[in-house]
Amino acid sequence: MTALFEKGSYMASVKKNVLLTLAVWLGCLSFAPDMGSAAGTTETRNQILSWNKLVFELAIEEDKLLTLKGLRTATMMHLAIHDALNTIEPRYEPYRYAGRAANANPEIITAAAASEVLRHHYPNQKARINDLVSAHVDHGELNQTEIAVVQIGRASAQAMIAEREGDNWNSEAEYVWHPMAPGVYAEFKDHSGTPEGFIFGTGWAQAKPFVLSKPSQFRSPPPPAIQSDAYTKAYNEVKEVGRFQSMTRTPDQTHLALWWKDFIENSHNRLARALAVETGLDGWQTARMFALLNMAIYDAYLSSFENKFHYNHWRPYTAIRWAANDGNEDTIPDELWDNTHRHTYPFPSYPSAHGTAAGAAMTALAEVLGDNMAFTMHTETVDAAGPFGAKIAMNPPAREFNSFSEAALECAMSRVYLGIHFRYDSVEGNKLGKQVGMWVVKHALREKK
Repeated sequence: MTALFEKGSYMASVKKNVLLTLAVWLGCLSFAPDMGSAAGTTETRNQILSWNKLVFELAIEEDKLLTLKGLRTATMMHLAIHDALNTIEPRYEPYRYAGRAANANPEIITAAAASEVLRHHYPNQKARINDLVSAHVDHGELNQTEIAVVQIGRASAQAMIAEREGDNWNSEAEYVWHPMAPGVYAEFKDHSGTPEGFIFGTGWAQAKPFVLSKPSQFRSPPPPAIQSDAYTKAYNEVKEVGRFQSMTRTPDQTHLALWWKDFIENSHNRLARALAVETGLDGWQTARMFALLNMAIYDAYLSSFENKFHYNHWRPYTAIRWAANDGNEDTIPDELWDNTHRHTYPFPSYPSAHGTAAGAAMTALAEVLGDNMAFTMHTETVDAAGPFGAKIAMNPPAREFNSFSEAALECAMSRVYLGIHFRYDSVEGNKLGKQVGMWVVKHALREKK
């Protein structure tokens, strides 16, 4: 039966159902109400959670989330599911695909939309994708009406795939290295473990957002001047609380510094899966939550990296070791200084991408669930240093929060205790993320009046 969900294999059935399909696209097809299509079923929600888990498993296995591919695929998949479900019951505005298929089976339409997007991006994972289809909708041969439902789900997915053609998600942009100077980003290949001349993420500033008009839509204010009191204060703070084996960083600050290291798209989708069950979201609410969440994270990364390369600001590792040359008499150098996890990421510092993405993600979750909601978030393991090194277990694996905004700010500030960002990197990253997140929730997938 899963063959009917794949490209090409169901073409004979398509020819038999042209009129059905045209009726759907014209918005006038109503399916029989005995197909298990009661809106908001627990089964639909649980299927969406399964697809979310699978897409990130595939992404991590392929590239460890070091490109935008996994996040982009997850975003497209969840938007395709969202739009497909809203052809059955149009609770929310569609992103791209609109139609009307009242009383269609939500289990079938969800599986068709999700599997179509995943097969397009991970064609070598066909068996695992088919297994998940079968786990949720395999009940024998589909009848003609159900085949038409498959077509609707696939059409929603194809609309998303067409929408993102040429969006430059994997483009590269030239980076011009500048001579060493106060505040200017400098290479540290030995500390980042990257080849000489490598810099990460230049193309991200050129990619097409999902909701923002362009990556430069929101501009962070300039970082403090290197001779300013604000810079001196931030310098001295990260030098002390962000150093390896710091004597002033508390055990809890060390824990949160390491605990928050997981990629935002991984940790926050994991959180969303748990919250969807804990709060009893239905299928439509779950589909919208994951679509908003991943659009917000994706657009936040683009916005952050566009700002990073606009300002080209240096990292604490460079600033502290080179402080004798920065023109600020109050910044005492330490040529042997190292940060908490003895690793620095190879791209400019300001504003924090982690803080930006977390701010956007938590804003999206707050839109669906309300900000003032207490919750527990779990992270079992993180990278000990860089993404290609060993993993370390978190003890304890959980942290508790009273609101999404509280968690977002803690995530941003964790980078100061990790020693890879100044406080102003984190504060402005959090602010930028909230701006991006609010723009996404106010301009996409709005509830229908």
